[in-house]
Amino acid sequence: MADPPAVPKRCDPVLRRCDPVLRRRDPVLRRCDPVLLQPSGDPEPDSAEAAGTVLLLKDSRRVQAVLWRQLFVLESMMSLLEGLESAQQLMTQSCPPQPEGGARGRWKVLKAENRLEEEKTVELLSCLQDRVQQIQDRRHRLTQLVQHLHREKQQRGTLQASLLKAQNALRSSDHMLTQLKAESDAAFGQLIGWQRLRDELQQHAAATQDVLQIKLLTLNQSELSVELRPRPSSSLMSNELEPLRLTVTWSHDDRFTLQVGEGMADLVEGCVTGRRTELSAALLEVMQRYMGQAELLTEIQMLRSRFAIDWRPAERRLIYLKSAALVCQLEVEEGYPGGGRARLLSVRRDGRPVDTSELKPHQSDLNLTEWLVLLCSSSLL
Repeated sequence: MADPPAVPKRCDPVLRRCDPVLRRRDPVLRRCDPVLLQPSGDPEPDSAEAAGTVLLLKDSRRVQAVLWRQLFVLESMMSLLEGLESAQQLMTQSCPPQPEGGARGRWKVLKAENRLEEEKTVELLSCLQDRVQQIQDRRHRLTQLVQHLHREKQQRGTLQASLLKAQNALRSSDHMLTQLKAESDAAFGQLIGWQRLRDELQQHAAATQDVLQIKLLTLNQSELSVELRPRPSSSLMSNELEPLRLTVTWSHDDRFTLQVGEGMADLVEGCVTGRRTELSAALLEVMQRYMGQAELLTEIQMLRSRFAIDWRPAERRLIYLKSAALVCQLEVEEGYPGGGRARLLSVRRDGRPVDTSELKPHQSDLNLTEWLVLLCSSSLL
């Protein structure tokens, strides 16, 4: 039997791809060639695409091997039929010996070479995959570095803006500090003035304490508390009269407010305001008013321990509650008890007036104590 015809090398896709010249024409072999993997502006192949190419080459090689065997058998049969003269010769001719060389030997050599080239191709593809993975890793690291540089650039811009704001705030703080320093100097000068005023007031208080019987209780930058103790001017006054406590408060506009203490608020009318230079005159006026009615206040304090009374200094009226339903009103004239007198104004029971014509005192001029004793002991009320 004749040797099988040689298969042209360029008719086999696998063999054609093994040719160094044809490998440059085939895009798959160009990707497998390490020399042709230099940067040329084309995008790098994907690892999945390379793996698919390897599988495609393996399947194509397997199919082509089967086709070669079938082609070899067909070529042998055609050569045998062409050399026969009749069909009887085909039946009587013995089987040809197994060829030892020829096309089959070349086919085995090509098969071995193809296997070697395939192994090299697989190796090159594996190297290509490793290089593609390395390139992707480097690309990923480069992308991360670019993003990091971009973030640092943004942070730098933010820091520059923050630095500019801090500088502006520092300049504004310096300006405010200058203003506050000027205000502090002015306040310090005013404080020195207040301290001098306090020293002067302390000196005046020490000088007038024995003369006017004024006792200094407290003193600070905004408030002054004093206590007035009038000297007894007659035998009717006693030590039972409580001292008059006054509180002087200063404001920022250099004015004062003079307020009577809580214990004497219902006995002495007094809430004076004015400028600081008028403080001494206001204290002297309150002292004179207090001294002028000291005997009256002493008597009212004594009556409070015996009767249910309410003194109204503005109206100069004394309210006596004999019972929950019976209310008596007495009027105290100016200058009492020396120049004025006390008289009964009205008596009301449950808000209705009560006739007091039958209420006749034993004398015409009664003081407050005598009037309250009379009203309390009278059976007409």
